[in-house]
Amino acid sequence: MTTSETPTTSRDLNWIKQALQSAVEVECSTLPLYLSALFSLEVQNYTTYNVIRSVAMEEMVHVAIAANMLAALGGTPQLKYLKLSYPMHGLPGGAEPDLRVGLAQLSRSQLKHFMRIEKPEFLLRPTLPNETYPTIADFYEAIRQAIIRNEDTVRAAVKAALEAGGPPNQVGDIIGFKTITSSPDVDTVNQLLNGMEEIVHQGEGTTRESLFADAVSQNEESHYAKFAELYHGASYQDPHPAIELTLETEHEFFKGYPIGWPTVINTLAVPADGYARILKLDPAGKDVTEDLIAFDKEYSSILAALDAVWNGPADKWWPTLGGAVGSMMKLRVLCCFKIMRRQIPADIVAQLSDLYPDEIDYLNTYADLQKPVFYGPRFLNTNS
Repeated sequence: MTTSETPTTSRDLNWIKQALQSAVEVECSTLPLYLSALFSLEVQNYTTYNVIRSVAMEEMVHVAIAANMLAALGGTPQLKYLKLSYPMHGLPGGAEPDLRVGLAQLSRSQLKHFMRIEKPEFLLRPTLPNETYPTIADFYEAIRQAIIRNEDTVRAAVKAALEAGGPPNQVGDIIGFKTITSSPDVDTVNQLLNGMEEIVHQGEGTTRESLFADAVSQNEESHYAKFAELYHGASYQDPHPAIELTLETEHEFFKGYPIGWPTVINTLAVPADGYARILKLDPAGKDVTEDLIAFDKEYSSILAALDAVWNGPADKWWPTLGGAVGSMMKLRVLCCFKIMRRQIPADIVAQLSDLYPDEIDYLNTYADLQKPVFYGPRFLNTNS
């Protein structure tokens, strides 16, 4: 039974731990999507790059907050063996089951998916709120309600876990990680709830009237608003005269300073087999495979390192985290200077409808198959 299928009355401490592990996976699942788009930019600078990078950075913060909350309850954050499959149907934990998205270059079609991931419920189509967790915020709200219903049990679990000490560890940083601490002046339940609020506010915004985060995040644009600015090609600006923000009027709120569309490398969206059928036909398939494997190994080493940050020796988590951050830079180099410089032969591109009859619409949506097409990163976790 998944977290979304468990009756509300049965959502006890064990369910909360399971749901927080799913939260770690939700936040991890968005990173390959956003980074694939980020790496596809020909120039790794300027507005679009900085906007997507800022979102990716905060998704890493969200992973850390969710992991700290789970660790505070005596749980063990699991990152090393995460198995995230792309194209993806829905997010982990049962969130946004209508979502259909894969690893692809930046495009307006992909930005619509990114906006769907971060979208507040009041901007959804009327049919979607019938889902258990139509938004990530709904998923966190379920965890929030379970914590409140079990607050005495939660406080006792946090007290026992923090007194025992790590591992699992509480991991802090200067980029916004929320740690859970034991203090007579601070309620640990409130700390948990505040951590979830930070995640939600940065992603979707604070209220029905606002697509901005709260003062804790310096009232920055939410992830949804940032992606909407790129999609609409202009910065956020309140309309004059004022109107209500709705699904129908949203475009009226993005008519500020123009944001130009960047030059994007025409990469083929990653099919479910990770290009296996293409690589088998490509004369350069052996060399391309080596590049892809090198990227996947580096990505896998990051997941293993992050797992060790929470579950390894408490006095080693900081240098381990620093090493993981360094490896993240290697991903960009491997992708931008190797993988995305590997062109898929035109004769193989012409066969895509035969090679991937069930995925050709998906592949055709995210690349111009009439132009030179290149490989993109697969983000395969090779840890076993």
